[in-house]
Amino acid sequence: MLLQPVWSFLLGYSSILTSPVFPIIFSLGVYLSLCAPYLLLDVLSVRCAWLRRYKLQPHTAADWASLQRCVALTLYNHLIYIFPLTLLHWYVAPARLGPAAPVAVATAPAVSGVLVQLLACLLLFDFQSFVWHLLHHRVPWLYRQFHKVHHTFPSPSALTTEHSSAWETLSLGFFAAVTPLVLGVHPLSELCFYVVNMYLSVEDHCGYELPWATHRLVPLGLYGGAKHHDLHHLKSTVNFAPYFTHWDRLAGTLCTQD
Repeated sequence: MLLQPVWSFLLGYSSILTSPVFPIIFSLGVYLSLCAPYLLLDVLSVRCAWLRRYKLQPHTAADWASLQRCVALTLYNHLIYIFPLTLLHWYVAPARLGPAAPVAVATAPAVSGVLVQLLACLLLFDFQSFVWHLLHHRVPWLYRQFHKVHHTFPSPSALTTEHSSAWETLSLGFFAAVTPLVLGVHPLSELCFYVVNMYLSVEDHCGYELPWATHRLVPLGLYGGAKHHDLHHLKSTVNFAPYFTHWDRLAGTLCTQD
């Protein structure tokens, strides 16, 4: 049970994990922490030509006023919309961890189990997001009212990941929250999914084609990555799935070239 010490340690803080303020602190903390390295790259790439060669749109540079707008909108959506809903969920259906947790929850899953459950969560979330995204591009009213905000910046950067309308933030947040519940995964797998999902979303919008990018680790072009999503922001009619490429391939909306 390789993960049991880790899970037992986390269960020691069950009162924090089940606190009504934990989800929003966790979400914002992880998200901004994941954005930070890419913001540093944005600063350094202005002066370092060897870093600029990894930028997908090398002619663009960080617009700090726009980045401040991104942070402001992210904080607004979290505080005005997500936090009240988190409080409501905590009141109606509080999580059970620690001494009150069922035996199946108190025992950590195997590493292989976490990996399988994580992949299942990513595949389901990818499908949900693909359908939502395609719909909000194909129906002009939905695009204008809800999704256009996210396309404010044709050159994505890490902080544009959550630059979106309240409806989009809540919709994708709902998909992320309900996916582990639908699949019945272990809480540790659920926590891993939240972190990995945020990481992949930030990487999608980072604006860099880095040597260690996730799509380089997945064979046969099954995973899109930052270039895949960068092309979507440039063209708007292709690459609607956030991560994997099979749904776009089936729908005839896959694009791999500028």
